[in-house]
Amino acid sequence: MPNSKPRTPFSGKMERKDNQSPQGEVAGILVEFLEVAITSVVYLKGIYPSGAFERRRYMNVVVQRARHPQLREYIHSAVLGLLPSIQKGLVERVAVTFFNTDNIPMERFIFKLMVNQSFGSKVEESDLEFSLRSFLIKLSVSQPLTTVLPRDCRWEIMAYFRSLPQVSTSKDAEMWIPTDTKQWQQPPLITPIKSMNSEPLGLQLYLEHPSPAEQ
Repeated sequence: MPNSKPRTPFSGKMERKDNQSPQGEVAGILVEFLEVAITSVVYLKGIYPSGAFERRRYMNVVVQRARHPQLREYIHSAVLGLLPSIQKGLVERVAVTFFNTDNIPMERFIFKLMVNQSFGSKVEESDLEFSLRSFLIKLSVSQPLTTVLPRDCRWEIMAYFRSLPQVSTSKDAEMWIPTDTKQWQQPPLITPIKSMNSEPLGLQLYLEHPSPAEQ
């Protein structure tokens, strides 16, 4: 891609600051990963034509990149807006939620994360990326675990905070508004996909579906 364009996870890594804290390093790597993983989820569900995506390589894995500028920008801006909150350990989960025409969730891909706020050592980036790469590989073959969605469904990215950042002190917090999405009344069915637990970062990826009683 031309050098005049902003660097993306598909064309290069985010710029790292020399004086960055371990939490900042982990958050930067994680945000890059989430952008790619969320795009992979949307591609996996087939709600857009396959031509809406193009193949790229990330962490030495073949992944999909959205061709449409608005789709690409929505995913990029959403996860990038979470960067300061992820670094501070405020974000508990990031979800890709698919809804029916009644605005009721039909399926959720959940990324549950924990950035260790007491970790003070140098982050071994290659080790962290090796672990995250396995999520992308597992995600690419997880379609049999998922639900067949109607063609008229919609989706959005949702974040669940342990505590909300102060809007007055964070411009990024202004991007996130309370949701009025209808919630399931019964505990969901959970299908694990992949998990990792290291000193700087813990991450789980799993599916949530409504219980039979809910359906």
